[in-house]
Amino acid sequence: MSTITTRDGTQIYYKDWGSGPVVVLSHGWPLNADSWESQMFFLASNGYRVIAHDRRGHGRSSQPWNGNEMDTYADDLAQLLDTLDVEDASLFGFSTGGGEVARYIGRHGTRRVARAGLISAVPPLMVRTEANPGGLPIAVFDEMRAASLADRSQLYKDVASGPFFGYNRPGARPSQGVIDAFWLQGMMAGHKNAYDCIRAFSETDFTEDLKKFDIPTLILHGDDDQIVPVDAAARAAAKLVSHARLVIYPGAPHGITDTHKEKLNADMLAFLQG
Repeated sequence: MSTITTRDGTQIYYKDWGSGPVVVLSHGWPLNADSWESQMFFLASNGYRVIAHDRRGHGRSSQPWNGNEMDTYADDLAQLLDTLDVEDASLFGFSTGGGEVARYIGRHGTRRVARAGLISAVPPLMVRTEANPGGLPIAVFDEMRAASLADRSQLYKDVASGPFFGYNRPGARPSQGVIDAFWLQGMMAGHKNAYDCIRAFSETDFTEDLKKFDIPTLILHGDDDQIVPVDAAARAAAKLVSHARLVIYPGAPHGITDTHKEKLNADMLAFLQG
């Protein structure tokens, strides 16, 4: 397996497919690099070198007790890009991965990055506060944590078969294969790591990170996203990123890397070629 070892001894697994201009992909919770396989296959087939890692505690990476928060996630990503000596990369983050991308740019700048993409991403802030009245109540995330402790296997099945892919909507045609893949990736994550990550993706404020974006940025989101509501996320983020292009997918759910993969792949490629 291809891995790097971080400063605190954590092993980070990564895939490195194809050759050409570099695209780096950061995944969502509780998934891993496999969740990007459609985009990786497509972009590598179209002349790009595509790198996707398993965040610490997820997939094939180590499961450390500590460091399951955005600053460390971003520093792990920085160490990966430094180790591979990546230059002029296009950095895309899905959901929690969008937070990782934002915090990476906030902490490490854009020396190695030429473009950024936020896909169904959590920034600027998911939880409701006085300054963020459009966010979700903290009770939503408390319930997720309780469900994770009670029976996380069932939690992942419920999320995948319901709101994540919009399979709870009238007329939806659920794919058991997609549901099973989500569950499998979730169960590969460490229990403590996935539990801690709920706080990381929901309570981290990325407002100041987004203000530091100084590169072309694509923001993609479905307007029927039941996991990360579009108004408090993509539309709010687009107001903070001066170089942002906002694209809304009508009727699309959170998991557009699967449900809308053909359109998403084409939009990502057009952005890369633009």
